[in-house]
Parts: sequence; C-alpha cells; structure tokens
Amino acid sequence: MPAQAEVTGNIGVVSKYVLRGITNSNSLGAENDGAAVQGGFDWSHSSGVYLGYWGSSLGYGDATKPNPQTTGFENDIYGGYKFKAGPVSLDVGLIQYLYTAIGHSDGLEAVVNAGIGPVTLGVKYLTNDVKWGNQGDIYATVGYSQALPSDFKFAGVFGYYIYKDSGEFIPATVESSAFRHVDLKLSHPLGKTGADMSLTYIVGGQDRQGLDQSNAIVLGLSTGF
Repeated sequence: MPAQAEVTGNIGVVSKYVLRGITNSNSLGAENDGAAVQGGFDWSHSSGVYLGYWGSSLGYGDATKPNPQTTGFENDIYGGYKFKAGPVSLDVGLIQYLYTAIGHSDGLEAVVNAGIGPVTLGVKYLTNDVKWGNQGDIYATVGYSQALPSDFKFAGVFGYYIYKDSGEFIPATVESSAFRHVDLKLSHPLGKTGADMSLTYIVGGQDRQGLDQSNAIVLGLSTGF
C-alpha cells in the first residue's frame, strides 16, 4: 500500500485550565482560573511519524517585561514516532513548549508512552530549567479509558512527579517526589453537532513545595475537524 498521511484538528473551551493537577491559583504552574480557549492540529503518517501543535490562552502574563501584558499564550509543538511491539503500542517523541509574553518558560520534554488495551503508561522528562520546572523533573502517568453505555466515555489519569531539587529559576524544592493528581473525566457527544461536552473531577495532590492542591471541577466543550 502507498504511504498515506492525515491531518486533523480540534478546538474547544474549558472553564478552567489545570496543568498536571495544579488547581490553586497561588501555586507554581497554575495556568488559568477562568475560561480558556484551546485547540490544535495533528499530522500523522502511515509510517508512524507524527507532528502537531496545541495552544491555550493563559490567565497570567510576564510583569517583568518593559510593557507588561496581563495574559499570555502557551504554544506546544510536538513530534515523534508511534509503533507496535506485539500487543504494546509505543510512542516516543519530543514536546517543545513556547510561551508568548512570558519569560524563561520555554522548555523541552522527552516523552515515552506505552499502551496495552485501555491502559497507557507515560513518562515525560524535562531537559532544561524553566520557571515551572527544573531540568531532570520526571512526570509519570497512568491512564485508563473506557466506552460506556449511551455514548458516554470515561477517562482517568493518575499523575506522579519526581522532582529535581534545584535549578536556575527554582533554587529549592521541598518534595523529592509526590502524588500530583487524579483526573476523572466523563464525556458525551452534544447531539449531532459533532462536538463533545465533558466534566472532569480533579483530585488534587501536592506541588513541588509540598502545598496541597484543592479538588476541582472543569467543564469543557470541544469539536474536531
């Protein structure tokens, strides 16, 4: 068969942008306490190679700049290779984080995911010091997804962090490792519109400074194209 490629896209809005369980607005890494617009696109090749972009509005900006901006924007550019080893689906890649109007936050993570059936294991390794993490930070996840009756879908994610003690922008870390969050998401198609509505309950863990994160509920609406 000749090689084939596909391009897909998505756009949506969430009531609160929570990154990896950080729900408290005063914690390092809190993204947006208000509604956030998010979306992106993906290019995938039948060989297993893929590239993509994802972006989100943020609820903060960089006050240290000469002309301070109240809000910034997150841009994630990623790529990698997906393949199978027997029953296991593997994915290795990189994610480059680029921030508009926010300094010293652009970071690069190496990513490895392994899935079998409805379960996915993931590891992300931060390769440089940024304001939201130190070089050597490891973010590990276990995910599970399951179709339910009446077109409902359930997805759960357990997140855990192994923290590097110090870096250029975070000189001291209290926790060496900590449970970060559990996300429990229920979604359903919105009639025949092609859009999906979702409700996510987040069980908060701890950030790198040992601060307990509050539980939170996030509402979402998204569509693909």
